[in-house]
Amino acid sequence: MALSVGIVGLPNVGKSTLFKAVTNKQVDIQNYPFTTIEPSVGVVEVPDERIDQLAVFSRSARKLYATVEFTDIAGLVKGASKGEGLGNKFLANIREVDAIAEVVRVHETGDVLHVHGAIDPANDIGVINAELAIADLEAVVKRIEANMKKKHAAGAGDLEAKKAMAHEPILERFAAELQQGHLISSLHLSEEERIVSKELNLLTAKPFIYVFNVSESQLAGGWQPDAAIQEAMAGGKYVVMCNKLELELSELGPEEKAKFLIDLGLPESGLDQLIKTAYAVLGLISFLTTGEKESRAWTCHHGEVIPVAARAIHTDFERLFIRAEVINWKTLLDSGSHANARAHGLIHTVGRDYVVKDGDVVEILIGK
Repeated sequence: MALSVGIVGLPNVGKSTLFKAVTNKQVDIQNYPFTTIEPSVGVVEVPDERIDQLAVFSRSARKLYATVEFTDIAGLVKGASKGEGLGNKFLANIREVDAIAEVVRVHETGDVLHVHGAIDPANDIGVINAELAIADLEAVVKRIEANMKKKHAAGAGDLEAKKAMAHEPILERFAAELQQGHLISSLHLSEEERIVSKELNLLTAKPFIYVFNVSESQLAGGWQPDAAIQEAMAGGKYVVMCNKLELELSELGPEEKAKFLIDLGLPESGLDQLIKTAYAVLGLISFLTTGEKESRAWTCHHGEVIPVAARAIHTDFERLFIRAEVINWKTLLDSGSHANARAHGLIHTVGRDYVVKDGDVVEILIGK
């Protein structure tokens, strides 16, 4: 499952520095079949200590982690929804991603001018989100107009006309909220409203992660967004990092990086936090496989039953699924071996209705 996160932001906020750190961390994609990498895309691994420990446990020849694609999207300026800057190109690129990482500059640096002449994170968030809301409003209004034409052109019994009428209250709600500058992702949506927002591919319906680019001193001081910024974020998730520092960390080897983080008093890098947050905001979890050949994390959605989740391994597994053997990764490690786990009844045989849990180690039996 390819998870794509678009990195967006105003000019001179540190977006390019962050993406350079991402590309320095890019994995060797030869291990991940069917992945095509364009110059503006970096594929990075989701840090996962479970894979590290399972690989030691099973003496695995290799380790494969879940991955996230980061796409560097052209900088946005005020008026993008009306064609300013790269305008439509920006909006087209951002529609293709699953989640949006919005880089917001917090640090003061004299030699890098802010596009608006002053550091004001809440205002910057407002500018970007307003442009996305305006673009979404235009899409919603066009759909409303198209539905009106369908209703007038077709008979009352026409299926398309009935569908258009059923969606009318939803579209009107979306239009009203967007006119007020509200993000669709900040609203409580019904299942039907979620379906309509997905059909329209609304930009503001995508999960947002705000990446606050702070100075090293602000990072050390524990900078956190104030009330004005919190209000502008409208409940979105956020990560605080120093993009310049992240670039330096991305150029170090594992041992040097670990020492550097200890010296800084940080449990992990900001980029690792961003990767994990991106994985989580889309409601994704990992189930695991392990053996002498490899220990590997596979991605599925929270709440998926095991035949559906098994499509991550091979698309035919959903159709051919017979049963699976499942054990929590920590329970397996504590058992000392598969044999001990099996002898103590800790490995469970499950059927098609089993809902996969994060950290499940699975072995799937298929038919022909």
